[in-house]
Amino acid sequence: MSRKIVVGFDGSEASRRALDFAVSRAKLQGDSILIVHILEWSPYSFLTPNEIEERHRRRKEELERAENAIITPVLKEIEAQGVQVSAVMKYGHIADTICKIAKTEDAALIIIGRMGNSGLSTRIFGSVAGTLAQIAPVPVTIVP
Repeated sequence: MSRKIVVGFDGSEASRRALDFAVSRAKLQGDSILIVHILEWSPYSFLTPNEIEERHRRRKEELERAENAIITPVLKEIEAQGVQVSAVMKYGHIADTICKIAKTEDAALIIIGRMGNSGLSTRIFGSVAGTLAQIAPVPVTIVP
């Protein structure tokens, strides 16, 4: 039975390592991959209607650029390797949104790359990988 693996992917080296790991696992086990690309977005409730409209336009442009530059090329590459793959792109808090997608898609596993940041801000605010390890509804594999 095919399971779905959710992979957090932003085009970085860390996310590429996570995707490569997911592809190798999917090939061995016959799993499918759902590439998830999340753009961080802060909602502002005090914007004027014109400002909201402008933000919506920029948001749409950002999603189109991400799809063309990051997602489409990697989808073609993974499909060529014989792995069933799809993608979803959303705005939101990265860890929370990945968890929601994993639940909605009935995923069996989340795979994410670790950026390796160990600075003060990461220790205070946490990392996406660390947050996912704590709140995810399914097992999380963090690829170094």
